[in-house]
This record gives sequence, C-alpha cells and structure tokens, in this order.
Amino acid sequence: MSEQYAFILKAKTRPEKAEAFEQLFRGYVEPSRQEPGCIEYHMLRDQQDPSLFVFFEVWADKAALDVHSALPHMQQFFAQRMDYLERDFDIQMIEMLSPSSASR
Repeated sequence: MSEQYAFILKAKTRPEKAEAFEQLFRGYVEPSRQEPGCIEYHMLRDQQDPSLFVFFEVWADKAALDVHSALPHMQQFFAQRMDYLERDFDIQMIEMLSPSSASR
C-alpha cells in the first residue's frame, strides 16, 4: 500500500462563496473518479460549518495526482482558489492501512 498517495484536504471557503465552491466541485467529482490513477475521491461538507469542505483522495501514486492536478480546470481553479477560500488549503498526508472500499 505504500505506493499509494493519499491525503485529506480541507478547504475553508469564504461564507459567501461556499455555494459557488460546492457547485463547482460537485462537477469535478465524477470525472476525477474516472481518471485512471484515482482510487478514492470524496467531497464532504462539514455539518457544523457549511463553509468547510473536506476532500478524501487516494491516488495510485504521486504521478497520478500530478496528472490530475495538471488538468486545465484544476490549474484554472488553483490559480483562482483564493477568490473562494478564506485561507489556503490544509493538507494532511495519510497512510492507507486498509484496502480501498471503492468498487472498481
């Protein structure tokens, strides 16, 4: 499992941008899941703080994430992310200790 590249990303949006952020990223979930190196890709929203979004992602390796990150829509969002975010991403690297539950 050590080859996999997994992380939890927290995106704290500006309260007035939370709905726009959700709509934008809802459209990215399924296409991201279809990418060859994607093992898990989940978008979650905090129930206590609706301006906080959490992404749980597992990629086959760092190279697969790099391909995803280089896609035009991801590059465009990354360049404009602070229009949506209250503060920059909080990324927590994790080690997968159990196999993926995703059906492939």
